[in-house]
Amino acid sequence: MSEVQTLSVIDVLQKELEAEGQTTRNMLSRVPDDKYDWQPHPKSMTIRALATHIAEMPSWIGMVLNSPELDFATAPYSPKEINSTQELLAYFEQTLAEGKAEFAKAQEESLTEEWTLRNGEIVYLSGSKYDMLRNTMSQIIHHRAQLGVFLRLLNVPIPGSYGPSADEQ
Repeated sequence: MSEVQTLSVIDVLQKELEAEGQTTRNMLSRVPDDKYDWQPHPKSMTIRALATHIAEMPSWIGMVLNSPELDFATAPYSPKEINSTQELLAYFEQTLAEGKAEFAKAQEESLTEEWTLRNGEIVYLSGSKYDMLRNTMSQIIHHRAQLGVFLRLLNVPIPGSYGPSADEQ
């Protein structure tokens, strides 16, 4: 009989980050260099803003694990300037490595500590650090799906996420 390995919550999150990292890398690699300023609707982000946000999300792992909050009133959002898919992928690899390194040194007991996302007195999200890490993973997946729609509208073949896409069959 084989032994069942018990994984810590951090181990599970690391494993999920690894899997989502590969899927995200595949999607980001499809962004055409000449479409960074394109947006499907005036209320939508540009591909540059959306793809950059996706690429930066693994860096939130360290922010959540090492601080009690993010307050946009005291730390205004300033995205990295990305102008090509090569730069985008390099940035993603950097933040992904940072996220993995933060998980590698994380302490399980810290996951129950409170973490808040706010803009001054306006609280957007508040919960345990575990809740915020799960939210970060969900944000990566959510925004990656948005990017897939953007790319579909540009007739760019979409890679599969959890199985083959219509373009891969």
